[in-house]
Parts: sequence; C-alpha cells; structure tokens
Amino acid sequence: MTSSTTQARRGGEWLDSWDPEGDSWDSKLAWRTLWITTFCLTLAFVAWFLPSAIIPKLNALGYSWTKSELYWMAAMPGLAAGLFRLVWMVLPPIMGTRKMVSLTTLLLVAPTLGWGVRVQNPTAPYWELMVLAFLAGIGGGAFSGFMPSTSFFFPKSKQGTALGLQAGLGNFGVSLVQLLTPYLIAMGGLAVFGGSQVLKSPGKPDQQVWFQNAAFVWIPLMIIGGVLAWTMLKSVPIQANIKQQFDIFKNQDTWWMTLLYIMTFGTFSGLSAQFGLLMADLYGNGNTDIVSGSGAAAKVLVDGYSLPDPVKYVFLGPLIGAGARVVFSPLTDRMGGAIWSLVSGIGLVASIVYTIPSLTPDTSSASALQGDFKQFLWGMLAIFFFSGIGNASTFKQMPMIFERRQAGGVIGWTAAIAAFGPFLFGIGINLLGGPAFYWIGVAWAVMCIGITWWRYARPGAPKKS
Repeated sequence: MTSSTTQARRGGEWLDSWDPEGDSWDSKLAWRTLWITTFCLTLAFVAWFLPSAIIPKLNALGYSWTKSELYWMAAMPGLAAGLFRLVWMVLPPIMGTRKMVSLTTLLLVAPTLGWGVRVQNPTAPYWELMVLAFLAGIGGGAFSGFMPSTSFFFPKSKQGTALGLQAGLGNFGVSLVQLLTPYLIAMGGLAVFGGSQVLKSPGKPDQQVWFQNAAFVWIPLMIIGGVLAWTMLKSVPIQANIKQQFDIFKNQDTWWMTLLYIMTFGTFSGLSAQFGLLMADLYGNGNTDIVSGSGAAAKVLVDGYSLPDPVKYVFLGPLIGAGARVVFSPLTDRMGGAIWSLVSGIGLVASIVYTIPSLTPDTSSASALQGDFKQFLWGMLAIFFFSGIGNASTFKQMPMIFERRQAGGVIGWTAAIAAFGPFLFGIGINLLGGPAFYWIGVAWAVMCIGITWWRYARPGAPKKS
C-alpha cells in the first residue's frame, strides 16, 4: 500500500485506511495531527484551570466567599472534567478526530468568556460562579478524547514519545494561565472590553487591575485552534459504538491502570487546582494564626515574616510536572513504562512524607515559619515532579498492554477517573485536613507500587510493559 493510498480520503475527512505499524505510515500526517491537537489541548487546559488562577483572588476583588465556598468552587472544574471525560472518551471512534477536536475547542469559549465578564464586578451569585466553574471542566474533558484519537495515528514504538509530548505540552496550559494571569491583569492596554477593578491585598497598597484580560486574551486563540482543526485534521477509520467500546471493562488491566493513573494524574491535577489556595491558607492571608483583619490594614502577627504571594509560586508545580512528562516520555519508549511507574510511586511516597510536617506550620517565630514554608514549597514541587514522571510512564504502558482501539478507550477512561483529582483534593483537604489527606496519598502510592511491581515490572510479570 503506497503513501498516497494511505492518505486517500473518504468524504474529505475520513482516511480510507490507516496502518501506523506498516511501511506506508504517513509520519507527516501523524505529526501534523499531534501538533494541532496539542495546541488545542493546551488551550483546553487553560480553560480548565483558569478558575484556579481567578478564585484565590475573588475576595480581593470584592466578593466575600468563605474558605469552604472557595474550596468547593475550586474543586468544581475537577468534578466536571471527570464527568465530561466519561463522555469524551467514547467520541473518537464516533465523531472522528476532526469534528471532535474542532468543536470541543470552540466550546471552550463559553466558560472563558463567562469568567471574563464576571470578574469585572463582584455581583455574581454563588450559583452562577459554580456553573462557570463546572463548564470550565469541558477543557478537562477534552483530554479523554484528544489523547486516544492521537494514539490512533502513531505506531506503538513511538506512542510513549507522542503521547508524552501531547499530554506534557497540553499540561503546560495549567502553568501558562497561572503564570501569565498576574501580568495580563496589569496591562490596561489589553482591556478592549470592560473597565478596571481594584485588587485589595492584605499588607499591600490597593492595585488597579483588569482581571478580564486573564480570560479574554485566550478566546481568539481558541477560535484559531478550532479553525485549524476543522481545516487541517483528518480522522482514522477506527469506529465503534458505545457498547462495543465498553469491552475494556472486562479486562482486569483497565482497573489496575486506573489505580495507577489516579496516583499520577489525579495528584497532578488535584494539586494544580488547590496549590494556590492551600499555600494561602497555610502561609498567607488565609491563615488566621498569621494574619488578622482584612484589606490593606491587615496586621502580620509574626514579626519579620513576609506573606508569600501564591501567584508567584503556583505556576511552578504544574510547570515542573508537565516538563517531567515531556522529558521522561522518550525514556519510557527506550526502557518501558513500568520501571518509571515504579520510580514515580517511590518518589511520591518520599516527597509526600517530606511535605506532611509543613502542613501544620510553626508560628512561634518568623524563622520557623519561613523554614516550614520552604519545606512546603520544595515538597510540593517534588510531588509534581514525580507525578509528571508517572503521567508519562502510564501512557506508555497502556498502548503496550492493550490492542489499539482498546488502548484508546483505556486512555480515555483512566484519564476520566483521574480528572476527578481537583474535586477530590479540594473536598478531601477541606473535610479531613491536609495531613490526614496526604497520608491517604502515601497509602495509595504504596498500593500502586505493589501493583506495578507484581503485574507489570518484575521478571515474569503477566503484562510486562
């Protein structure tokens, strides 16, 4: 079969045939699909985590939500993403890559526009902001459709690298929105629509900001992404109805890999959404043991201690996690995924245990408090790093364990369940407290280490991957 035959189109969208394991594999088409879909996936993560960059500042903009209300709001995109992923996971064989990627990318405009409108005046009712937080989960849901559809285009020998690049670069959308938000909101020249707001921060002068920029600047890119996907993508003729796709649940490895991906991506997404709020509550103006009062007149109770601004740190975790996913993906193609899943699990146990003491900061002195903050920051960044390694390794394992169509379904399913991470982390930390919830994370990681060794990594393992 020649390359021209492989690329023959049916109806201008569907490929007549496609065999990435054969000599006629069209690498140009595969990589074009990867880059366009990755661009759209990055914007999807921007839309998904835009609330995490805005919610910690809502009260400073004039709202008066309680700590619990803010945690629930920050958790909502995670709940929605998990539910949406259960839908998106079955779309690739039904809709095809072109329709799914282009239409999903255009859907991102709705919640992004809504946040841009509602940050301009602190008058929105709580339910409306919760709806916007829920709709932001569309960006998270996209992952379970985009990743399986891209896996159809690559041979197994390259899927670790391809999927790692797409997921890792897509994950950079989290850091992108969190890193750029403080700069975007300070640029009055970008505020084509709407006026300015006043940002009130404890111990600091009032700041004039244009918070709508944090949302509106992404909308033109989302429209461009949708157009690129519609005009340049094709669809692989791998088709199955919903009932046929549910055969993945008869395979025990679907469930084992789900547990592993909860450990890796569940941790990455959960902490990405909660990092800023957790830092503020433990070491910033959310901690009533450190700060009293409100607004610019707030008093620091521990002499010599400077309140950290979460905005300056919150992007680092997702950046490190996404970077680790990109860097370690080629290594999983060379060495296999299971060995790196073991490294991820062991690293997560060590870094979580290291972080736990800093979840109860010592307020007896500024030096003790500052030391605890450094331990908290470095521990959290280590957790992000090892979760990123595991995100790369598990996505190498799944294409090796399952046949092509099932592998796509399992990727979508595991991603759907792990996307509940922001919701579970938000609720878990709020109800159980940080230390207890983190100890549950340690136990979960230990369990996953055992599963990985016995099922996938040891000599003679049933599914060496």
